[in-house]
Amino acid sequence: MSGHSKWSNIKHKKEKSDAKKAKIFTKLGREITVVVKAGGPDPEVNGKLKDVIAKARSNNMPNDNIERCIKKASGELGADNYEEITYEGYGPSGVAVIVETLTDNRNRTAGDVRHYFDKFGGNLGQTGCVSFMFDEKGVIIIANEEGELDEDTVMMDALDAGAEDFNPQEDCFEILCDPASFAAVRDALEEKGYMFASAEVEKIPQTTVTLTDEKDIQMMGKLIDMLEDNDDVQNVYHNWDEA
Repeated sequence: MSGHSKWSNIKHKKEKSDAKKAKIFTKLGREITVVVKAGGPDPEVNGKLKDVIAKARSNNMPNDNIERCIKKASGELGADNYEEITYEGYGPSGVAVIVETLTDNRNRTAGDVRHYFDKFGGNLGQTGCVSFMFDEKGVIIIANEEGELDEDTVMMDALDAGAEDFNPQEDCFEILCDPASFAAVRDALEEKGYMFASAEVEKIPQTTVTLTDEKDIQMMGKLIDMLEDNDDVQNVYHNWDEA
């Protein structure tokens, strides 16, 4: 099958190698707060909470931390209120960028995001200006760094579970599925004993942009780093082919 979404693996490898765990846990805590407030504290009833818990565990977030976040969000410990806001814009040379945030201060977050775009050669656009260039897909990454998993077996298990696409990479397998079937595919693979490096619904660019100017490359890298380092920013999606 086609290996058309290699940028997801690049992103996940980077996160695993140099992301600060405390910052990841803070962002996951906010995400848990939002989904618990919207759908309740029981993951068997609240499918979105079940998804976030799986995401938290794939990032090695301790169960005690997860339970504490759920209790806080359900009112047992007193919870903060966060608002979901998505920003869209362009990086250097027209790279499309989507920034998903959870914030308790929309003015602060908007100011920060706009500042990053302005500082690093981009510009913030109107809602909808680039989102049409992306498709939502369930993305499941199964690590295979030691080569212990058989590619054909994993592929058949993924397809039997309802996956749309299977992309073998150098040290992992990337599995894509429709967002509506994401939870079912993830659960079926989990039941077969697979461990996930990552499992979440992401925005996948339909086409990618290659930067050739060294300054643009540096500026785009700095823009992504600054956005991802901001506590209010949950996800950054773009169509820059970093390879």
